[in-house]
Amino acid sequence: MAVELCLLLLLFCGSTISEVQPIYKPPPGTLDFGFVPAKTYDTGAYHEPGPIGILFKIVHAFLYLVQPNSFPQDLIRKLAQQKFGNTQGDYQKAIYYEIGFIVSAALGLLFILLLPLVGLCFCMCRCCDNCGGEMHQRQKKNADCQRSCFATFLFVASLIISVGVLCAYAANQHLTNQVRGAKKLVNSNFKDLKIFLNDTPAQIDYLVSQYNTTKDKALSDLNNVGPLLGSRVQEQLGKEVRPALDAALTMAGAIRETKEALENVSVSVEVLQEGTERLHANLTDVKMHLSNTLNDSACSAAQAASTCNIIRNSLNQLNINANFSGLPGVSSQLAKVNDVLKIDLSSLVQKGYAAFNDTPDLVVNQTRNILSDIKNVLESIGSNITTFTKTLPVQKILADLTIYLTQSEAYVQDYFPVVEQYDFYRWLGCLILCCMVVLILVFYYLGLLCGTCGYDKHASPTTRGCISNTGGNFLMAGVGFSFLFSWVLMIVVALTFVTGGNVEKLVCEPFEDKTLFKVLDTPYLLNQHWKNYLSGILFKNPNINLTFEKVYSDCKENKGIYTSLHLEHLFNINEFLNISMYTEDVALKIEHIQINLSKIILLDEIGKENLLNFSSSGIEGINFAAYLTEINKSVTKVDLLSFANDLEARADQLPKGALENALKGHANNIRMIHNQQVVPLEQAMSTLNQSVRLLKRTSSELMVKVKNVISAVNAAQLLINNNASQVIVQETKKYMDTIVGYFEQYIEWVKESIAMEVAACKPIANVIDTAVDIFLCSYITDSVNTFWFGLGGSSIFLIPAIIFAVKLSKYYRRMDTEDVYDDMENGNNGYHKELLYGIHNPVFTSSVEQW
Repeated sequence: MAVELCLLLLLFCGSTISEVQPIYKPPPGTLDFGFVPAKTYDTGAYHEPGPIGILFKIVHAFLYLVQPNSFPQDLIRKLAQQKFGNTQGDYQKAIYYEIGFIVSAALGLLFILLLPLVGLCFCMCRCCDNCGGEMHQRQKKNADCQRSCFATFLFVASLIISVGVLCAYAANQHLTNQVRGAKKLVNSNFKDLKIFLNDTPAQIDYLVSQYNTTKDKALSDLNNVGPLLGSRVQEQLGKEVRPALDAALTMAGAIRETKEALENVSVSVEVLQEGTERLHANLTDVKMHLSNTLNDSACSAAQAASTCNIIRNSLNQLNINANFSGLPGVSSQLAKVNDVLKIDLSSLVQKGYAAFNDTPDLVVNQTRNILSDIKNVLESIGSNITTFTKTLPVQKILADLTIYLTQSEAYVQDYFPVVEQYDFYRWLGCLILCCMVVLILVFYYLGLLCGTCGYDKHASPTTRGCISNTGGNFLMAGVGFSFLFSWVLMIVVALTFVTGGNVEKLVCEPFEDKTLFKVLDTPYLLNQHWKNYLSGILFKNPNINLTFEKVYSDCKENKGIYTSLHLEHLFNINEFLNISMYTEDVALKIEHIQINLSKIILLDEIGKENLLNFSSSGIEGINFAAYLTEINKSVTKVDLLSFANDLEARADQLPKGALENALKGHANNIRMIHNQQVVPLEQAMSTLNQSVRLLKRTSSELMVKVKNVISAVNAAQLLINNNASQVIVQETKKYMDTIVGYFEQYIEWVKESIAMEVAACKPIANVIDTAVDIFLCSYITDSVNTFWFGLGGSSIFLIPAIIFAVKLSKYYRRMDTEDVYDDMENGNNGYHKELLYGIHNPVFTSSVEQW
């Protein structure tokens, strides 16, 4: 029941994640929903063993040597399906997989059976003064070398046994320390689970509350329907309307420019006509006075005659060149243009602009009722979401889960002292086993210490000192205890080796590489009627593809529980997050928006008639060629300044006198005429030139231009009156897509949040990792394997230690009899005679008597 409640916890917070959804294209306005509130989980499901980890790695390497075969998935599947043994090959495969453990266990069993038996036989043999039991030592020449070798080998074996028992003790203590510290890790897991339960409602409330962000943005766009929808419609229509109005406004400016040009032409022609007449009269007077001066007697002189003749011949150049008196007038055209300008065409065009720019206001006024209905729909959607979430049994589910979690935590807290108590018993038992080995080592080390320190190479076997003899007795005591304890030690080693080794190979290693999950995910494995066991348990539908490996991996990545467990198959709330459900009413309301722009008048008939009147003003009938012909001429036939300068230069060639002065006076008079009359005439001609050319450009195909402007305005007006509905529909669709896009963003954000953030199930993966990877494998299995590895190594090396201790004790213990040799015969290599030391030697006495 608790598992089902846990799975039901987040069923209401998402739609079917696994369903195929259309590709989402975010609208231009991206909404910011913030971050889903989430707390950090405290549990770090990772164990670092510390320095003892080196021993763990050595044990893992040893187990790989014992069992290098890969995980037997097929055999485990058959065993779970109770099909193991149907074929003889199954037993062969099992034996092949376990051959390393079988051989090792067989050797251990042989050790358990034979060592006590050997010890018994050895004891009985020594009681019969055999097997080294006779207190008599044969003397050999290499006795010192043998003693040293036996002592060295025994010391090395004892060191190895010491290292092994230290490893076993360290593993035993490590397991106890981890068990004592496990309470903190257990509490951390329970704390994370409580966070998992307590934070989920807040996360769900946050998801629901963020609907207000969507609603507020939609309402904002609805309140700004004029700038948004109206401006979009205006922008699309403006692609044709604005160029037409711009052309009309340009034509209005052209009318004003035409009037100004006509006025300039009229004034300039009048000025030029009057100016040229006055200039002609002045130039005639200048020629007459120059002629009179040249007729003076001074010009008859030889030095002045040629100069005077040259000047006299150039007098014909002092005459006007352009004749403006014959140019036609433009008064009739100017009068017609003035009549056209009585109507302010620019003002009419500006009214068209103003009417067109009022499009957003028209949209606002004509959609006010519909937008009010849409706002009511949005409010009702929010109410429906709130009502829907309140109908879900969230609080009941959370309460049940919290109660179950509290009960589980209380049970663990109550049971934990019992675990610590039993662990103390285990620790004490393992410590006793280590103490057995330590006791043997104590005897061996004391035997080596006493024997080495108390040994006197000059003493005979029967006269060895008490310390040396005690060392030998210690060694034999160590041998005795070795026979007594070794088989007990090996029983413990064999049992823990088989158990711990197989747990490491069949549970820990497959769990680490997820092979174990693949086996559990085998169809019809745990239930012969269910293809997928996990989905069968959760959803009562074994056909749903839900695997242990996928759930564990998703939770390991801290994904949402809704995604990890595919809870949509148990409680599908697609109707809650179905975008069509929420946007259908909104879309229908927006589609019913009808915008009428027929009230917009770009240019009325008066303005169009005004344009036509301008086109018939007659400016195209002006004789521009006559004007341009005269304009292109210079005012006088010769440049008066050049003529005056030349006249003055020739006057300088004459002798000094009245003639020279008179000619220079005429030159200055010509310059004055140029500055006062010719320059203004040239300016008037420039103005006339610009005005004539402007009129010529304006009049060029004037009728066609006007008709084009009117046609463009009529086309734009026709678009507004008849075809604007199509543009409005298109822009309304875009506007609707924008509004609906906010809901799509909200739904996508909710789905993504549910998949990755809401009720992130990392605590579930942490619980599994804590139970299997940390407690079972790191704490228990690694410690147990290291314990039997150290204790087993110590037990194995007890065998050579027994042999070397028995051999060495012969050199330390005091013998009852000894071999004695004559000094002369043996060259003082043997021991001295009995009479020399007064020691009873029954062997020697018997030999003498027999002799």
